[in-house]
Amino acid sequence: MPKPPEVSVLLPVRDGAATLAAALESLASQSHREHEVIVVDDGSQDESIDIVKGFAQRDPRVRLVEPGAVGLVAALNIAAQEARAPILARMDADDICMPYRLRRQLSWLRRRPELTVVGSLVETFGSAADNAGWQRYIKWLNSCRDEERIARELLVESPLAHPSVMMRRGPFESVGGYRDFDGPEDYDLWLRLARAGARFAKVPVVLLRWRDHAQRLTRMDSRYRPEAFLALKIEHLLAGPLKERARPLLLWGAGRDGGRFGRALLARGVAIEAFIDIDPRRIGNTRHGRPVVAPNDITDFEHPMVLVVVPVAGARKLIRGRLTLRGLREGRDYWVCA
Repeated sequence: MPKPPEVSVLLPVRDGAATLAAALESLASQSHREHEVIVVDDGSQDESIDIVKGFAQRDPRVRLVEPGAVGLVAALNIAAQEARAPILARMDADDICMPYRLRRQLSWLRRRPELTVVGSLVETFGSAADNAGWQRYIKWLNSCRDEERIARELLVESPLAHPSVMMRRGPFESVGGYRDFDGPEDYDLWLRLARAGARFAKVPVVLLRWRDHAQRLTRMDSRYRPEAFLALKIEHLLAGPLKERARPLLLWGAGRDGGRFGRALLARGVAIEAFIDIDPRRIGNTRHGRPVVAPNDITDFEHPMVLVVVPVAGARKLIRGRLTLRGLREGRDYWVCA
């Protein structure tokens, strides 16, 4: 039997002929040679299959699986089932790896056995890469570098670029792999792994060029709509910090985003004692029937839990500072959720 590879790259594709060759070439050029590439064709109608077969003829590390049009999540799980390595790496058919990507990430996992998932910094390119919102996200994503920061920001947004990650197969399988549902499969996986005790880190260099274009699934598919991310955050909180709900719950953010978050919590039967806001026009009023109070009024509540839903990075930093000064500890007494 041939020696099993050290890393299996999971690469689903559907009609990716325009970019697939460049993606596969970047994997063929990796300085770490002991890897395989599992390409699952998800019902392509273009030349994608021919491109993969051409690479496979030249490089036996490339394997093609053709289950038909099964959908992205099923394609990912099929790739994981076909994989022979104990380490799984993700890659998309429209992105490009730096030649030392696999070597650098594998080195981190070897040196730090406590880690489950290792990502990297990313560089964006493509026809929609100059979008202001996308650029803000990439800047924030790349600022989440160390393990502590990634853990703290996990409920704000996904701090890991999905096609940049490498992860241990055991923990991935122990949580059931990717879940096929009406929501983002990658963010859902990070949250489920986090609840299971997984630890995340990043190699603090750019290892992936992440293409953005108008037809990307995250722009076109309803599974990646904001409501789906909100529902996942609520699910994670109910399975973790809010499971017992014995302490008074405060929600910092009486604006639009805080209102949506509060409405979603109330719909799941979670009692909110009050909303916190700094806007004097809101303080003293009510939100969803709950009082809106000032930050200094936190002391009126005995041993509170606080969810921060303020989607402005600078404001989040100030709020963290104020809560910490009041003796509240992040991850025990308060969680930043937007």
